[in-house]
Amino acid sequence: MAELILRKERKQARYFTEKLGDGIGLDMILVPSGTFVMGSPDDEPERNESEGPQHEVSVSSFFMGRYPVTQAQWRFVAALAPEKRDLELDPSNFKGDNRPVEQVPWYDAVEFCDRLAKHTGRPYRLPSEAEWEYACRADTTTPFYFGKTLTTELANYDGNYTYDIGTQGEDREETTTVDQFEIANAFGLCDMHGNVWEWCQDYWHDHYKGAPTDGSAWLSEDENANRVLRGGAWNDYPSSFRGLAVLPLAATIRPTSASTISVFEWFVLPRGLCSPLLFCPLALCARSASHCTALLKPCTTFAPHGIS
Repeated sequence: MAELILRKERKQARYFTEKLGDGIGLDMILVPSGTFVMGSPDDEPERNESEGPQHEVSVSSFFMGRYPVTQAQWRFVAALAPEKRDLELDPSNFKGDNRPVEQVPWYDAVEFCDRLAKHTGRPYRLPSEAEWEYACRADTTTPFYFGKTLTTELANYDGNYTYDIGTQGEDREETTTVDQFEIANAFGLCDMHGNVWEWCQDYWHDHYKGAPTDGSAWLSEDENANRVLRGGAWNDYPSSFRGLAVLPLAATIRPTSASTISVFEWFVLPRGLCSPLLFCPLALCARSASHCTALLKPCTTFAPHGIS
């Protein structure tokens, strides 16, 4: 089997830190607007029918959390006054302030966003599935934003299994801290392959026929419909981590490895939660657009340039 060589490239991303309190913050990465092809090609290894047909989607700019929501961030928001439902302060199986929160039902992820929006004055929400895939791909067309395959040096998954030309690796049997691998994709987002599944706004559909092409969520009037999870988890095969693999799950079920992300109008929230960049994120707090520009600051990330 050919040796896999990891090539790293230094890039800069624009972001701001949403300061919550108690020394806890959320790094919000600016994701640029663009157009991409959503879904997987018919000849991609281990493809599912639910990943097609491929279709072009245009996405407006938004902010998205640099990492999945951590347990420390979750506890802070869960301690705020309820909007529609109570939240468990410490639902995770694998404990650690900087580990991703897990075992979060969809409705609890939505409640997290609602509380965060009330606390900050910004419209945080879960990302649409199109926003999630666009952010994950970061202008790549390969199954992973790393390239054609994946290794456990780059993501947390069951390393007993391989994808395409990949090699076996480590099976950690637990979540890892969100900054474990110290690398990001070309947009500056980390941990989008593996570790924990991430909720999207969308209701589950068996295919993409008739799906929105403007980056919005594909909803349904059936409140009992399954919701969409993306990204794969620590105990999954690498094929489920591809930038297009999708998992349906009931909104009321507490998945063993699901986290939350966010977004908001002009931003997207912490990952697991999300929102589009339609106006200045600081407009709601009566700040000027120039202040918004000043608030953004560059961060240096190591983006995998590819595995060869």
